[in-house]
Amino acid sequence: MTNPAATAPLAGRREWTAFTVLLLPLLLVSMDVSVLYFAVPAITRELDPSATQQLWIFDSYAFALSGLLITMGSLGDRIGRRRLLLIGATAFGLASVAAAFATSAEMLIAARVLLGVGGATLMPSTLALIRNLFQDAGQRGKAIGIWSGAMTGGIALGSVLSGVMLKHFHWGSVFLVNVPAMLLLLVLVPVLVPEFKDPAPGRFDLLSVPLSMAAVLPVVYGLKEIAAQGFEPPYAACLLAGLAFGYAFVRRQRGREDAMVGRALFRDRRFGAGIGLNSVAAFAMMGSAYFTTQYLQSVLGMGTLEAALWSLAPSLLIGAAAPVSAALAARTDRSEVIAGSFAVAAAGFGLISLVGTDSLWLLLAGAGVLACGIVSVMSLVSDMALATAPAEKAGSAASLLETGQEFGGALGMALLGSLGTAVYRADLAGEPAAVRETLGGAVAAGQAGGEAGGQLLALAREAFVHGMQYAAWGGAVLLLAAAGLALALARGAAGRAPAAAEGAPAEPVRAR
Repeated sequence: MTNPAATAPLAGRREWTAFTVLLLPLLLVSMDVSVLYFAVPAITRELDPSATQQLWIFDSYAFALSGLLITMGSLGDRIGRRRLLLIGATAFGLASVAAAFATSAEMLIAARVLLGVGGATLMPSTLALIRNLFQDAGQRGKAIGIWSGAMTGGIALGSVLSGVMLKHFHWGSVFLVNVPAMLLLLVLVPVLVPEFKDPAPGRFDLLSVPLSMAAVLPVVYGLKEIAAQGFEPPYAACLLAGLAFGYAFVRRQRGREDAMVGRALFRDRRFGAGIGLNSVAAFAMMGSAYFTTQYLQSVLGMGTLEAALWSLAPSLLIGAAAPVSAALAARTDRSEVIAGSFAVAAAGFGLISLVGTDSLWLLLAGAGVLACGIVSVMSLVSDMALATAPAEKAGSAASLLETGQEFGGALGMALLGSLGTAVYRADLAGEPAAVRETLGGAVAAGQAGGEAGGQLLALAREAFVHGMQYAAWGGAVLLLAAAGLALALARGAAGRAPAAAEGAPAEPVRAR
């Protein structure tokens, strides 16, 4: 039999130029996750938000983004991925202007929600368009590797850009930087990117939209709150409610021919395996970030901008990780490369488990090794899952991958954070409640308590590092288990390149 990989047309300069343009919205969407880190004091002075409003200024973006990914992926398959990308870019740009000139906390929250809606259209559209632009398995693997690295690097870059902008401009400038990029996107995408959509999508199932949101949002909210506040009955109830709606959503999808998430996506086990392994990778990435950011600021005592700049250092290694893993996967069994990447990430956690209270370079080395392994896993399993999905359903496939990533990240912060917090509080049994609650509370108490406060702060920092070490060991064990699971699920099925199961790409509808 003829291998489709051997006859798939190679992408040329036009496709690679279009891909470069598609990285613009991805960078901006990922940067907006962290762009407000430095702007909180200025926003508080000008808009005077309540504590609850301040929380929603941060979280409304992520909730809108995660809740609408599945809907927007399916919508893009129906109306066209390029069209949805342009609609999302317009919404993102307008919302950025509204956020920059917000005159009240309520207006800023509403703008952040609209930014999340725009982001939910942009992320699956870019990944689905990459699936359609690059039919050759090797080229697509490289493109998805770069896509994964850009997404990861954008989150780190957002906080640094925010700090630099706020040194010279009004806090609204952190949103206005989105506008020129979105205008450029609106000009270049119609010229460079052809339209792709499902030629026979069926009716759009409106009832599945609120069902999917009701399944995603309570779970993400519950996990985020458990990570921040600890395991409490209201947050457990959110998880149970989300799981119940998730069950109803899956039942509805299995019983409909025009389902938002078609059964054809899961006919090849590599697709489900890709979503699961991608979620585990996000678990490790966000779980480690929960500790490293606190370590830089509260253990080493760095300022926010200094900590953000140091956190960029591990990103320097990411650029080479995904292309190298893609090249290896083209020459050997993909499942072995995925398993090896998980093992590399586990070694990164192993280095973090050795960190003391004054181990900046060891922490950065561990975070860098971990990031290399995780980005390699994400790029390989994303390529594997997308390649097995029907090309006309690429938007739905991309949205499921990204929704799983949101779940995995929230779960990583909740579980690893809870493990570290449990060890921290056990080590400080008998100390004042404010010190036992969080390391931030210990820093505040230590700075106000003279010599005794300094000794108490030293104990709290040691307890935090002890908790981080336990969490790192837990993360390493999970990643090693994921390496074994990758071999079991993907060996033989994943093979060298997944092109054999791809099928023909969706027929592009060229823009006039």
